[in-house]
Amino acid sequence: MGKGDAGNDSTKVYANEGAMDVEVPNTAHQISSDSWFQVAFILTTGVNSAYVLGYAGSIMVPLGWVGGVVGLVLATALSLYANSLIAKLHEYGGTRHIRYRDLAGFIYGRKAYSLTWVLQYINLFMINTGYIILAGSALKAFYVLFRDDDQMKLPYFIAIAGVACGMFAICIPHLSALGVWLGVSTVLTVTYVVITVVLSIKDGIKSPARDYSIPGEGGSKVFTTIGASASLVFAFNTGMVPEIQATIRQPVVKNMMKALYFQFTIGLVPFFLIIFVGYWAYGSSTGAYLLNNVTGPVWVKGLGNIAAFLQAVIALHIFASPMYEYLDTKYGIKGSALNIKNLSFRILVRGGYLTFNTFVAALLPFLGDFMSLTGAISTFPLTFILANHMYLVAKKNKLTSSQKLWHWFNIGFFSIASLAATVAAIRLIIVDSKTYHVFADV
Repeated sequence: MGKGDAGNDSTKVYANEGAMDVEVPNTAHQISSDSWFQVAFILTTGVNSAYVLGYAGSIMVPLGWVGGVVGLVLATALSLYANSLIAKLHEYGGTRHIRYRDLAGFIYGRKAYSLTWVLQYINLFMINTGYIILAGSALKAFYVLFRDDDQMKLPYFIAIAGVACGMFAICIPHLSALGVWLGVSTVLTVTYVVITVVLSIKDGIKSPARDYSIPGEGGSKVFTTIGASASLVFAFNTGMVPEIQATIRQPVVKNMMKALYFQFTIGLVPFFLIIFVGYWAYGSSTGAYLLNNVTGPVWVKGLGNIAAFLQAVIALHIFASPMYEYLDTKYGIKGSALNIKNLSFRILVRGGYLTFNTFVAALLPFLGDFMSLTGAISTFPLTFILANHMYLVAKKNKLTSSQKLWHWFNIGFFSIASLAATVAAIRLIIVDSKTYHVFADV
């Protein structure tokens, strides 16, 4: 097998795009069907998911105003740059690379194809499991507002969230089919963002001077800072740019760049608003789930929690879609979504996958520690190291010496950052393992 054939998942077809034929891998899911605006909302749905309710605590508290603001701005610029590198390689070599592993395999060969696949799916599995924990936590927060009787534990709410995610996955056959649900997700996002921001501002105005000092001391503070820096990377990056770009209409590179510019400008307004307002209002006491900090009418907080729960269900589907695409393509699940065979397959296979996700979520509800480790060993390499090196290899004859030096600098810097984040994450797991236990009610 030649290097350029390493990423083939299946038989390829050809689509004439202007003056040249572009080789397109066979897939059971739709490609080239969505406007750049719909893809922009997919990207924005991911970055403004209910995870954003935790960033004021996980990013700003360990980094403070200066480190947090500078870190977020730099992470925004670097993430846009890295994602644009991948987007520009989507039709490299006359082949449309609709999967991240296909692109890596085309450039490097079969071993890189397999390694990229493993890293990506571990990353996406952890993100999917995190969404179920997040959805379960939002449900529990809603329940506690009305009945704080300790009868319902977090694992029960995680199980309910898993069922909801499974039902949604069965009903929505592929990423392009989200359609109107992206609008629903936007309404839900606006709901919990507005509620959280308004109540935080109200609390901040009434509260005395807050403490913005960075908690911890000595070595502990150093490792916490490194972990927060890793969270900066996780906040903006999916590790599945080619899979999302596969759904966009021609011209794919130009339209994907429009979608990315939307994501990293207008799409980040609610993201920055909730993080900065939340930290301003509560300082170093900001918690891991901002809706638990705010005070206000019970029904308003309840609405915010329900909105966060429902949005997490929709957002999970985005990050699970590469797994669904692989399984549907492998087993030939095409045609009508209501076909008995197709529906039965989704119930059995997707239901089984999400059942396992839900079990892991309930078993390890403190999964955030492990997600830090996963981000260090997969998100950093996929988003920054691999992106820069693939672009360097693909465009080496067109790059100036200074451009090559810039890409090598990025590769070296993020390799060191990945190693440091790995050490910090392992330390965090060891420390927290003394506190948490399986099926914990955290």
